[in-house]
Amino acid sequence: VQLQASGGGLVQAGGSLRLSCAAAGRAFDNYHMAWFRQAPGQEREFVALASSSGTTTTYTDSVKGRFTISRDFAKNTVYLQMNNLKPEDTAVYYCAARKAGVREYDYWGQGTLVTVSS
Repeated sequence: VQLQASGGGLVQAGGSLRLSCAAAGRAFDNYHMAWFRQAPGQEREFVALASSSGTTTTYTDSVKGRFTISRDFAKNTVYLQMNNLKPEDTAVYYCAARKAGVREYDYWGQGTLVTVSS
């Protein structure tokens, strides 16, 4: 699976951005899709996951109620809608894929930078 992330940019606090991650290659619906982020000087952290069927979503506590992950199976794309952005959301955001039943993420996108100004 090849993953191509896009949609990052500079936004003021309180604003919104939508990240996209287009998947090419193997069957998209066999994979759980997730977003991670890495802020400067910090370790990469989990942000959100959409199950292979798209019916189950999971979020880290700091983004609950503000971020929404979704999948478009017709376009083989996963989105991360980010609302009410805060300066602490500033990071490089990565999409990742892992096969259902497997714990490790086998495929990673190249990352897209989100900068939130105060």
